Amino acid sequence: MTKAIRIHANGPPSAMKWEEVEPGKPGKGEARIRHTAVGLNFIDTYHRSGLYKLPMPLVLGMEGAGVVEAVGRGVTGLKPGDRVAYATTPLGSYSEARLIPADRLVKVPSGISDEQAASMMLKGMTACYLLRRTYRVQKGDTVLIHAAAGGVGLIACQWAKHLGATVIGTVGGPAKAKLAKAHGCDHAIDYSKEDFVARVKKITRGKGVPVVYDSVGKTTLDGSLDCLSPRGTMVSFGNASGPPAPVSPLTLGAKGSLFLTRPSLPSYIATRKELEAIAKELFAVVKSGAVKLEINQRYALKDAAKAHRDLEARKTTGSTILIP
Repeated sequence: MTKAIRIHANGPPSAMKWEEVEPGKPGKGEARIRHTAVGLNFIDTYHRSGLYKLPMPLVLGMEGAGVVEAVGRGVTGLKPGDRVAYATTPLGSYSEARLIPADRLVKVPSGISDEQAASMMLKGMTACYLLRRTYRVQKGDTVLIHAAAGGVGLIACQWAKHLGATVIGTVGGPAKAKLAKAHGCDHAIDYSKEDFVARVKKITRGKGVPVVYDSVGKTTLDGSLDCLSPRGTMVSFGNASGPPAPVSPLTLGAKGSLFLTRPSLPSYIATRKELEAIAKELFAVVKSGAVKLEINQRYALKDAAKAHRDLEARKTTGSTILIP
């Protein structure tokens, strides 16, 4: 029997249970995959806690890699034995095996391991759409990336540097500052000791930055707006410190005709063409060596509750994977 991490009600990490499930046979357009590695992401804690409400009971997880075991009617381009990865809904990656729409899977190319694929699909495709689509980073730009030592942060810092940007990052502590600097971050600001707004103004000689990528939320959004240059873009894509307070359009005008967007990955990979394009860009930049992946934590899948506790306590850096 297959096992999975399932919750029956929203709550703390202890709400997660290691239970038997039966994925069944793939129906039309579906594939059954057996996971070899599962990605851990902060959004998983939102689904568990109820910040993002979903029907119960629920198998958590949006990201994984593994091997195709079977395909249903109408599936083309995939066969049993293929190595695949994904980062998408429907949820269900915290499992030994699962069914998933086949058109949400991408083949993992040679030169990319299953662990790498599981650690980078959601975070890496997020970095891709942020830097290449939401605000297209150009050579010579100076960008601010919050949580620079986190999973998305380490990938985004390297990628932005590769694109020719000067990268400013915020971190929590000297160890994380050192890690961020080793991965493309030119200026690492320890927000526990420094006023990041004042430091950004100093670095940019009062000009501010054209874009801020903010996954922290409540504690940083106001300051992030103050870091922007006129007509700058505020990209709020996460809530690690809690949901940010509403922002009045009048505030955006008063601070320099700013743009505010709240993007999410599903909107950027809604079509098969978009998914393949972003995955192709991600695989290429990793295989080139321009972006190196940091898998700094590994947990057994059955110990996902501990992984959530460590993630929420900000004890993790880089990427974390769960091993079935």
